[in-house]
Amino acid sequence: MMKRYSIIWIALFTLLTTASVSSAQQGSDDATEKIKAIQIQYLAKKLDLSPEEAQKFWPVYNNYTQEVEQLIAERHQKKELEKLPTANPDDVAKKNMDKELGYEKRMLDIRSRYTTEFQRVLPGRKAGMVFKSEREFRTIMINHLNTQRMNRMGQGGGPKRRP
Repeated sequence: MMKRYSIIWIALFTLLTTASVSSAQQGSDDATEKIKAIQIQYLAKKLDLSPEEAQKFWPVYNNYTQEVEQLIAERHQKKELEKLPTANPDDVAKKNMDKELGYEKRMLDIRSRYTTEFQRVLPGRKAGMVFKSEREFRTIMINHLNTQRMNRMGQGGGPKRRP
C-alpha cells in the first residue's frame, strides 16, 4: 500500500517539475495530459480492475469525464461573459446564484446517471469507489500543489534564516 503511494508521489513530482519547465501554453496542455494519465493509473490501482472490467469501465469513465469537462467549460465561459458591467448588482447576484444552482443540479444529474452506468459495468464495491477515488486523487493533487507553491514561496526573496 505504501509503495503505491510512493510511486504516485514520485510520478506526481516528476510531472509537476517537468510541467513547470515547459513553455506556458504547451506546458499547460502537456501537464493536463500527464495529470490525466496519472489519474488513470491511480484509479486503475484503487479500483483494482481486471482486464475485462477495465475494457468495460474506461469507455464509460471517458464519457463521464467528457460530460463533466464540457459542463465546467460552459460554466467558465459564461462566467467570463458575466464580468461585463450591468445596472443592478443585486439582480446580477441573484441571477448568478440561480445559474450556479443550475450547474450544480446538472452536475448531480451527470453523476447520478453515471453511478448507474458504473454499476452496470463494475461490481457494486468497485462502482461505489469511483467518485471516492476521484476525490482522493484531487485531494492528493491539491495538497501537492500547495506544498510545491509554499516551497517556491519559501525559496523566493524573503529573508534567509540561519540554523
